[in-house]
Order: sequence, then C-alpha cells, then structure tokens
Amino acid sequence: MSLLYTVVSFVVALGVLIVVHEYGHYLVARLCGVKVLRFSVGFGRPLAVWRAGRDRTEWAIAAVPFGGYVKMLDEREAPVAPADLPRAFNRQGVGRRFLIVLAGPVFNFAFAIAVYAGLFMYGLPEARPILAAPPAGTLAAAAGFRAGDTVRAIGGRPVATWQELRWRVLEAALQREPLPVEVSDARRRVATLVLDLRGLPELEADGDVLARIGLRLYRPPLAPILGQIVAGSPAAQAGLRSGDRVVAAGGRAVPTWEALVQAVRDRPGEPLRLTVERDGRTLELEVLPKAVEANGKRIGQIGAAPQLPASEADEIFVRVHYGPAAALAKAARKTYDIATFSLKVLGKMVIGEVSWRNLSGPVTIADFAGQSAQLGAVAYLSFLALISISLGVLNLLPIPLLDGGHLMYYAIEKIRGSPVPERVMEFGQRIGLALLLILMAFAFYNDINRLFSG
Repeated sequence: MSLLYTVVSFVVALGVLIVVHEYGHYLVARLCGVKVLRFSVGFGRPLAVWRAGRDRTEWAIAAVPFGGYVKMLDEREAPVAPADLPRAFNRQGVGRRFLIVLAGPVFNFAFAIAVYAGLFMYGLPEARPILAAPPAGTLAAAAGFRAGDTVRAIGGRPVATWQELRWRVLEAALQREPLPVEVSDARRRVATLVLDLRGLPELEADGDVLARIGLRLYRPPLAPILGQIVAGSPAAQAGLRSGDRVVAAGGRAVPTWEALVQAVRDRPGEPLRLTVERDGRTLELEVLPKAVEANGKRIGQIGAAPQLPASEADEIFVRVHYGPAAALAKAARKTYDIATFSLKVLGKMVIGEVSWRNLSGPVTIADFAGQSAQLGAVAYLSFLALISISLGVLNLLPIPLLDGGHLMYYAIEKIRGSPVPERVMEFGQRIGLALLLILMAFAFYNDINRLFSG
C-alpha cells in the first residue's frame, strides 16, 4: 500500500507539473498566433487522444510520464500549407519565439508563487525559533548560543519561525561566511552573536546542516504519548494509535518522549518491542523502525509525533498568516530565494564546493512525493511548489535540448542578426544530450546509493 501510495503521489505530481510547464508554452504560442498541433503529457505510445479547439489541436496522454511536449506547426519538421505559413513557429520573429519558449519555466515559477501565496494566506502553525542547548564543540556553542535563546533576526532580516531560521542559515552555510544572529534570552535581553561558517564542511544531501552547526529546536519535556500517526508508516503498520502511552521500549522503561525517540533511533531496520497503555489496558506491540540516513548515521524512524498539550503548543508554536498582497509578495520572494539558491548549489557543485550527492533523481523525488502526501495536503502542495521551481530552474540552464538552450540560441540570433547555423545547433544538441545523460547518471547513482543505504 505504501509503495502504491508513493507511485500514485509521484505520477500525480509529475502530471501536474508537466501540464503547468507545457501549458505555458501552449498558451503563449496561441497568443502569438502560432498553430499548435499536439499537446502531450508524457512520451511514447498515446494512452488517450482527443481533439479540441478551432485548430483541432490533438491532446494526448502518453505511456511514459517523464515529461511532455507541445508540437507546433513548423516548416523544419513537415510541409506547411501556404495558408498556414504565417502561423508556423519558424516564421515568427525572434522575440515571439523567445517568449513562447520562456513561458514554460515562467509558468513553473508562477505556479509555485500561487501555491505559496495560498499557504501564506491560509496560515499554518509553525515552530517559534527558540533554541535548545547547543552540543559542546559545535559552532553554535563557540558563538555563545544558550538554551532558551529566541532568534529575532539573521543577517539583519527579521525571523519569525524555525523554517525561516533554517533557510537563512542554509543560505549562509552555502556561502561559507560569518553570520550575525540577533537573539533574546529568557530575560528579554538582546544580543548579537556571530556564527563563523567559514570552516563548515561541504554540504551533504542527507545531512542536517543546522544539527552540524549545533542549532537545535527547543523541545519541552513531553510524556511518551503518541499524537499524529503518519498513514502507512511503521507506527501505523504496527497498530499504534493516537493517544497511546508508551511505557517501555525494548524492555526498558520510557519516562519521556525523548527516551522513546532515542530507543527508536537506536534500532534502524530492527524489530522493537513496545509496551503500550491504551484505554486502561496494557498491550505488547512490535514496530519495525524505518532505516534512514542522517548526518552520516543510520537511524530509525516510525512516523509518529508526540501529543502536545495546549499550554506547550502556545509556548513553542506561532500561527503566521498574511493578507493577499503581503502573501503574494512573500511567495514571490520565497520562490526567488529558492530559485537563486538552486542555481548557487549547482554552481558550487561544478567547482567542487558542494557534493554531487545533493543531486536527486526520480526515485528520491518519488519517495519525497509519497512522504509529503502522507503528511497531508499542505505538505504535498509545498512539495509540488518546490519541485516546480526546480523544474523551472533546470529548464532555464543554457544547455541545448532544454528551454534555456533555445533561449541562448535566440539571444545569439538577436545579437548577430541571423539564426545560428544548423551545424552549430546540431553539434550543440549532441553536447547538450551528453551533459543531460551525465546529470541523469549522477542522479540515478545517488538514488541507488540512498535506496540501499536506507
């Protein structure tokens, strides 16, 4: 069931993002007067085909879901009737061709902005940026952070939630630069501490950067009572329910939630016997923690969150929501930040400052799709927005065969006053294909490594 859930979530995500991207090409092509012959979601043998519109455009859903395309009238691909020549793509000016190609990635970014704006208007409970005690020997401990410090601003920009804190620190970690952090302690005294990130090791895909730095989210002492159970998780499969109190794990007493978490973390991929109190009865259940990689170690996870009393929730959570204009501006800023961050990561990969293990392929993306879908609509929509941005950035890279490669050719054509020679374009396509195959090979290799390492 979990595998089916993951596959369905992945296919739905691909379908949505392909439609968004290709519809950008389609819509702008129509606005520019170009005749569209086919709109295909997927490649290969069509599973469903129908025609619609004044031009009887063929709409198709194909067997291989890894992409899609919009086929336009073009003399370079087939003979064109004299009456249709003004509507051929190759007969359009370089400006119109540029806009048609650019529209795909732009629609990916617009989709992400729309999703984030909706989430910002809806409002979500997010963790306040309150810090736990940093482990000895970490950069956070050296900078002087203490338990109970609340982060107010990072690099001069206000911070209201833990997610904002994580994002600002990750951006600075990529640049390996000292980072000023304004905090207030329990007595509301304000100070500015400096995290020296210049000696931080290279970023790893499976590592928690904040944990390596020593910045940890404050967690109040909680009873080992289960709250939310993720659908299809090891906890759900073992029969655990919300409200269960775990009194022992592996034969050892569990006095706190942290003790339960540690017992689970210590048993990745190994059966763990739990003694549970439920409705006045004592039950013995066996759970098989899922093995995952975190900071170079294999740890166990079961997909359960603690039950949080209302008083504790008010202390550590804040509900952040915005009006339409503010939400739209914040969504645009977030989309821009993620897009530029992705480009910086790619650049760092090329020069060797960031590991190529950060590159993910379809297996990892499918896994994230399934996990986010199990967490609910908000997590799944956030996942779609993030992947949509990544798709937009990837397509804008100046690599032949991608939208960015075509845009590069059109820019050269505009500068030199004539199209790029066919031989040059053919050579560029070979280079582009080779680069894409190399990227795909790295991505699949990383996927296989993650799959076998848990």
